[in-house]
Amino acid sequence: MSSALKPALTWNRVKFLPIALGFMSLSLTSPALAQEKVLRTLTVTGRGIEEISTTITQVRLGVEAQGKTANEVQESVARRSNAVVTLLKSRNVEKLETTGINLNPIYSYDNNRQKLDGYSASNLVSFRVPTEKAGTLLDDAVKAGASRIDGVSFVATDDAIATAQKLALRKATQDAQGQADAVFSALNLTRREVVSIQVNGAAAPPPMLADVASFRVAAAQKAPTPVIGGEQRIEGSVTLQISY
Repeated sequence: MSSALKPALTWNRVKFLPIALGFMSLSLTSPALAQEKVLRTLTVTGRGIEEISTTITQVRLGVEAQGKTANEVQESVARRSNAVVTLLKSRNVEKLETTGINLNPIYSYDNNRQKLDGYSASNLVSFRVPTEKAGTLLDDAVKAGASRIDGVSFVATDDAIATAQKLALRKATQDAQGQADAVFSALNLTRREVVSIQVNGAAAPPPMLADVASFRVAAAQKAPTPVIGGEQRIEGSVTLQISY
């Protein structure tokens, strides 16, 4: 090999050495970097409860009649139902709607033989009214022709429920954060940041049902019908995933 080629070979060896060392350094540090990127998290679920007053009474009432012919019964129910609906409209009730119209035959049995005795018909409506007006309205509806009260329940206004749902979710979030801080403190860990939020919702339970029998007794005794609402509970739930 001539002396003219030696410098070139020597330069190539020197140039290759740092490149090789660079690959070695990268291969040694990659597992450590990967380990540092492992995300450690704590998952907690918080709950919040908000109590609000029920100010709306939801009523389901109607007219029922019996008679010998279908026409007779249906006409009687229609006449009295119109009087009840006219009264309800004059009192500006909310969400007034028909919930049931029925006409059924009435049979009796003698010596295993079926006999048609007549017909039974009913017309049911539902509506909402401010609770302080419900008692008087129920009494007046009975006077107008209503003969059955199938259901009375209590609920808060839509605006009150929406506000309570937000407050319940706020309380649920604070509860979840408080649980996480207690765990981190007990384990001497440092809380970092919230990496995931799941809102499980803030639901309002079904309306509170009242004892319908008590209304029937009051009506039978011709006493003013007492209607007193209560409180409605709104529950919220939030799940947080927090890194440390």
